[in-house]
Amino acid sequence: MEVLRPQLIKIGGRVYRKNPIQEQTYQHEEEDDDYYQGLVECAEEPCETYEVVQTPQGFRCTVKAPSLLYKHIVGKRGDTRKKLEVETKTSISIPKPGQEGEIVITGQHRSGVVSARTRIDVLLLTFRRKQPFTHFLAFFLNEAEVQERFLKFQEEVLEKCSMDHGVDSSIFQNPKKLHLTIGMLVLLSEQEIQQTCEMLQQCKEEFIDDISGGKPLEVEMSGIEYMNDDPGMVDVLYAKVHMKDGSNRLQELVDRVLERFQASGLIVKEWNSVKLHATVMNTLFRKDPNAEGRYNLYTADGKYIFKERESFDGRNILKLFENFYFGTLKLNSIHISQRFTVDSFGNYASCGQIDFS
Repeated sequence: MEVLRPQLIKIGGRVYRKNPIQEQTYQHEEEDDDYYQGLVECAEEPCETYEVVQTPQGFRCTVKAPSLLYKHIVGKRGDTRKKLEVETKTSISIPKPGQEGEIVITGQHRSGVVSARTRIDVLLLTFRRKQPFTHFLAFFLNEAEVQERFLKFQEEVLEKCSMDHGVDSSIFQNPKKLHLTIGMLVLLSEQEIQQTCEMLQQCKEEFIDDISGGKPLEVEMSGIEYMNDDPGMVDVLYAKVHMKDGSNRLQELVDRVLERFQASGLIVKEWNSVKLHATVMNTLFRKDPNAEGRYNLYTADGKYIFKERESFDGRNILKLFENFYFGTLKLNSIHISQRFTVDSFGNYASCGQIDFS
């Protein structure tokens, strides 16, 4: 992170600078205290976006958060909470580990309660970003025709390109798991899964029905491309997905869904547009068939993830299969898929969905 361009965090309509005191990966809970010291420059003026209730004793505000994140507000031996309470002149009540509930902030001065709430929000957002992705929004692309054509693609690639560096059967996608990802999610409680379902339903009512016309979107999956800059050292090869009628409706739909979820905070903003693609080869599969194309840089306990991968030479594949046709599909549902889980058909388990028709 550049000193003159610190990361900006948007909370409740306001933008704050996040100023870590040093650039290093978070590894242990006991580092919470040092991390908190320089976490954010927080505005002290009243913020009208928070619901602060006046009580006979002063003021009160509540924060909803999954229990998994409570420890980051408490800190080692409760030091983070103590610092928050001292600096904002408030009292902060946090549910016990494993219990769902609300964090309650009380204080004699409204400005102190608002300041504590803002700092807690920043802490929650910061450590949420360090959690591994748990779910993703996606279209399933595993219709029978496409699976058959994918297996044909795999067969021909291995027949014609198996002598190329790094090309073998282990790096091909499972045809039952072919999908188009709209965005990655960190959902840490049943309430957050339900919130995601409700948000997806709102998208359907507000714009998806208009774009789709209440009918499935007919698309073609054809042609291949690679993610990085060097076709001789490829990690991810994907099939391109586009509307059969040549329109931009699929791109418009997924971009608006992404925008809505980013605005809600359920998806961290990384891009302004969704890259329409279906991964067909990925070097992460080489050592772990259940690996997935995207992952956070941190595990649930804050440890940095390093995924060693051996790239493959994709030049011949790109030349021979540049326009390979995988098939036509009718996209009729957006799913909230759970990572590392499968249903009875071998596809990702779905926690919820909306249908176009």
